[in-house]
Amino acid sequence: MNLSDSQTAGEAPKRISALEAVLGHLRGAIERGEYAVGEKLPSEAELCRRLEVSRPVLREALRALQTMGLTVSRTGKGTFVLSHGPVEDPTFGDYSASDLLEVRRHVEIPVAGYAALRRTPEDLDHLAHLLERMERETDTTAWVAMDTLFHLAVARAAQNPVFRRVIEEIRDALARQSAFLNDLGGRREQSNQEHQAIVDALVDRSEHDAVEAMTHHLARVESTLTTIVRSPRRAVPPTAALPTAIPPTAIPPTEVPPTEGEARA
Repeated sequence: MNLSDSQTAGEAPKRISALEAVLGHLRGAIERGEYAVGEKLPSEAELCRRLEVSRPVLREALRALQTMGLTVSRTGKGTFVLSHGPVEDPTFGDYSASDLLEVRRHVEIPVAGYAALRRTPEDLDHLAHLLERMERETDTTAWVAMDTLFHLAVARAAQNPVFRRVIEEIRDALARQSAFLNDLGGRREQSNQEHQAIVDALVDRSEHDAVEAMTHHLARVESTLTTIVRSPRRAVPPTAALPTAIPPTAIPPTEVPPTEGEARA
């Protein structure tokens, strides 16, 4: 069964990505207890063979499981089940999603207002250039890197080095969160539009509009994140001919070393 051809049950024909399907299948199996806490998942090679997906797609799914706190990857040993969930608060690098969002609301919203009042022509040129590049970019990793640069540029436009340092401190977590939302929430086009609204407010020197635009942007980030973590098996249609669990005996003797979750800077 090629997971990239799966559809969401109960909806009009709607293609979902292979990543969503693989993550939905593995997450569902873990949350149903089909793998015990502490049990090792099958190797990457075995999972790729059984689920008929590429190694990069599988690795993205495994990284997402780790972000959700369901698994842990141990270098040279494999991926092990850490919890049966359900997922409530994913972790992005050193910070939980809830902590990250709380800080972003209290920092980036007022920062946008200050940036509208204090931005320079150079700031606007830099932000406009970033937006143009993001609109054209098709590579997720490159787009994520520019996404973090965008938020850092808004902080710099506020002309307060403390704000800039705060964003720099959480930059790795922002990148991880951005990649997660784009892989599983299809946020890129919406983010581009929301970023444009922020820049438009800065161009107009409208503190009110800048605050509103950043508030809307962060609200959409939170809404998408909530949808992902509260929909554990939405990507797996009941008609999909997938094994409900892959027995540990199927693991080949030689394990393929997993990749650790990595920051997108």
